[in-house]
Amino acid sequence: MTSTQWLQHYRQVMLPALEEALQAYVHAHIQPPALARMVAYHMGWEGPGAGPQVRGKRVRPLLTLLTAQAAGGRWQDALPAAAAVEFIHNFSLLHDDIQDRSRLRRGRPTVWYLWGVAQAINAGDALFALAFRALADLHTAAAGWPEPPAALLATACLHLTRGQYLDLAYEGRADLDEAAYWPMVEGKTAALLETAVVLGAYSAGLTHDAAQPYRTFGHALGLAFQVWDDYLGIWGDPARTGKSVASDLVARKNSLPVLYGLAQRDSAFARRWAHARPITEEEAPALAAHLADTGARHYTQTQAEQWTAQARAALASAPVGDEQAHRALQALAENLLRREA
Repeated sequence: MTSTQWLQHYRQVMLPALEEALQAYVHAHIQPPALARMVAYHMGWEGPGAGPQVRGKRVRPLLTLLTAQAAGGRWQDALPAAAAVEFIHNFSLLHDDIQDRSRLRRGRPTVWYLWGVAQAINAGDALFALAFRALADLHTAAAGWPEPPAALLATACLHLTRGQYLDLAYEGRADLDEAAYWPMVEGKTAALLETAVVLGAYSAGLTHDAAQPYRTFGHALGLAFQVWDDYLGIWGDPARTGKSVASDLVARKNSLPVLYGLAQRDSAFARRWAHARPITEEEAPALAAHLADTGARHYTQTQAEQWTAQARAALASAPVGDEQAHRALQALAENLLRREA
């Protein structure tokens, strides 16, 4: 089979088991039932529109499971770690919706919009706590790990909240440059993807040094993922991304292409961005064209490709215990860059 076919095979095997584990943790540990229903709604299991299409791609836990298998372990042994990573990701999404006052996620009303901010915070906190409850099931197996799994995940959460703080603090600022961008996205995106991969590598029994190529792979992949997300936020196909390409510009999001465009200070884009007048959806296409004229579109593509190349090189040097899973992991990385949504 090709690498893509192996990825499809592992998706079909791993994702149902992951979904079962996630639901089991929620139903076993979150009370009362009304709170569990809020969490189940956010996870895409219950309510109008529920189903695989609104659950997200489960990229992070899939990275954990594939890495565990590729590094020579059993992916089933890494299920608690994979569940923990997905719970943290969804905790961050739920709280992000509150902070951004987003009324929709994946085409459905958000938890805070349906149940109110206070209860949505509770639901997010429950997901956060549940992640560490899941990690507790690794206690015996993780006794010989180079780093405790709870410490790994807690550190990732600290990086994540730092990145989110920077993202919020940067809103509306016009004095930022690209140097400010990388610490933000390393926290918001790369930290959790890196930790997802490391948890998988450690579950396979790798030492700290042996797992280092996998760690580098996860970090570089996280940066490539975010850079490409920034690209799609301005030049993606709305029919595929599910959101207007005007939204990032209207919100004056300090994404990588925007910061690159602002560095070209005499450009039409930089002059318009500096104007206090709000950016409307109607003018966003012309502004995106001005941004492309600065070279930002090409630069963003190049950055995504460079980080993907680093991820590819790191994975190629990583210890391999299962060649088929390793090939599937390669295919997953390639697919994340080529994705259109």
